[in-house]
Amino acid sequence: MPEIVLMSDPRVAAIPVEERGEPLVDLRSVPGLLLDRRLADPEGAYAHLRRGHVERLLRAQGNLPGGLRLLIVEGYRPLALQERYFSAYAAKLSAANPGWSQEHVYVQASRSLSPPHIGPHVCGAAVDLTLCTPDGRELDMGTEVNASPEESGGACYTAAGGISAEARANREVLGGVLREAGFVNYPTEWWHWSYGDRYWALVTSAPAALHGQLDWPPVARAG
Repeated sequence: MPEIVLMSDPRVAAIPVEERGEPLVDLRSVPGLLLDRRLADPEGAYAHLRRGHVERLLRAQGNLPGGLRLLIVEGYRPLALQERYFSAYAAKLSAANPGWSQEHVYVQASRSLSPPHIGPHVCGAAVDLTLCTPDGRELDMGTEVNASPEESGGACYTAAGGISAEARANREVLGGVLREAGFVNYPTEWWHWSYGDRYWALVTSAPAALHGQLDWPPVARAG
């Protein structure tokens, strides 16, 4: 498996942000996109992404073979929720590994959850998604969406070995259409793809990220 740069790497946080000001769009209002409700929140934050992502997702879906569909699980994630997720996971890792330093816990937690201050989901720039049939049946991808390295035995890593040939082929199909549409993958999570955030900038050698953190509910901009 090639070297993986984690979200906790200082090189990610060092990338500047040149905010483009693209608003969030509710994907539930976009014909043709399917959303799963497993992580739905009462205010619908999970269903939002930056406006430019809509065209990219539709383009990716249009390139899928055999009538397959993208199934979107989560887009935007409010900062408070990211902080809660990260703290809980870090505490769980620390309790299970009392010999780990806090710095090591921080790095290990970033395999599954981005540190809140650089989180792509908090910028509305990342989407967690999988593949499904036209009738909504999810394809075998080797693990569930959001499976941790601990519970999946590392199978959540995009290039992990030990998954079935079918799951490997499905991951390649998903990755092929999303990369063509401009998204980059976080390689510890086969389902996590982003555009315009700091991690995207690092992978693509862009001089700056295009999207920074967003408030929730969205703040109306003065006209």
